Amino acid sequence: MDKNLTITIKTLFGFEDALMTELNELGYTRLEKLNRAVQLTGTWKDVYYLNLYLRTGITVLVELSTFSFTDKDDLYRKSQQIDWTSWFDLKHTFAIKGSVFSDLFTNTQFPQLLIKDAIVDQFRDKFNDRPNIDIKNPHVSIDVYIARNKCTLSLNTTGAPLYKRGYRTETGLAPMNEVAAAGLLYLSGWDRKSTFVDPMCGSGTLAIEAALLATGIPSNIERQHYAFKNLKNYDAAMWTEIYDAAPKRPVKLDFEIIASDEDQLMITKAKRNIRALPVSRNVTFKICDFEELTIESEKGVLITNPPYGERIGEDVEELYRRLGDWFKHQMTGFECWVISSNEDALKEIALRPSRKMKLFNGSLECSFRNYSIYAGSKKHNG
Repeated sequence: MDKNLTITIKTLFGFEDALMTELNELGYTRLEKLNRAVQLTGTWKDVYYLNLYLRTGITVLVELSTFSFTDKDDLYRKSQQIDWTSWFDLKHTFAIKGSVFSDLFTNTQFPQLLIKDAIVDQFRDKFNDRPNIDIKNPHVSIDVYIARNKCTLSLNTTGAPLYKRGYRTETGLAPMNEVAAAGLLYLSGWDRKSTFVDPMCGSGTLAIEAALLATGIPSNIERQHYAFKNLKNYDAAMWTEIYDAAPKRPVKLDFEIIASDEDQLMITKAKRNIRALPVSRNVTFKICDFEELTIESEKGVLITNPPYGERIGEDVEELYRRLGDWFKHQMTGFECWVISSNEDALKEIALRPSRKMKLFNGSLECSFRNYSIYAGSKKHNG
């Protein structure tokens, strides 16, 4: 179990630095930053641990083989050299997923079919039978990455992406992915000791992730299933030891986490989402427009994900103008962050951002902007 593994953790575009910071905090220092991923060396114990503890990762991959190939026959042959029957059984369904960037194939799905055939043929040769394919919910998911004539095959040890935490039962129209929410918290530099505010909280994801981060309770503490449990080498005792050692008890914080929304239904959904977690007492929910929100603290961090105006008939520019005025007059001493895909609306905030980052929230390219609010914050029309 302690063989050195190449572990690749996938994340969202723009969140690589957040993942690097988080891994450092978890004690991993020898890291390689990739595009939408971070790579490290570890053991199966690390694989289990990372699946439970990671907040900003989506998938934990364990590399099985990296090789160069000359043509489709060579890709098939080298894919067959991996002993797939040592990883899973006939009773397990499997799927091949991944990315292909190569002129050798006109159809990017074709290499995945070749690798699938290589696996099926290996089982058939050995057992005179084959495992079934299940694209939607496979027991075993195999990740393929092809760049030109180089192929990397990995086991996806996570299964359903890690943003499926297991706690969120209700969402709004445009919910924020939990991994993105955790990533924004890391990127904002919030110290987890000062007030945190989300004045347009929707179903509460940012505030819930903030409470989990501040208490040290893993965001995936309610999640029960991971794909590594379907592998032949699954060590149930080791997993139980890691899970049992994870912090789960309620922790009293000496600062506020405030989540407000003018929509009563959204606050009801947010309360339902946090109900199963040991952090439910750490978040104060308020039903009010952001301009009616009163905050006692003199400093802290605000992060919000306002409407982008993606829906027909939605005029958001006035909303952003009001938000900028509210920051200037009511949020002195706070670091205010806004994520949005609407550049025109962001200009209406009319404050000079001290930082800008390009990120993706779902499929939308967004700007994540920091407004440091101090007495007499500069107005800015750009």
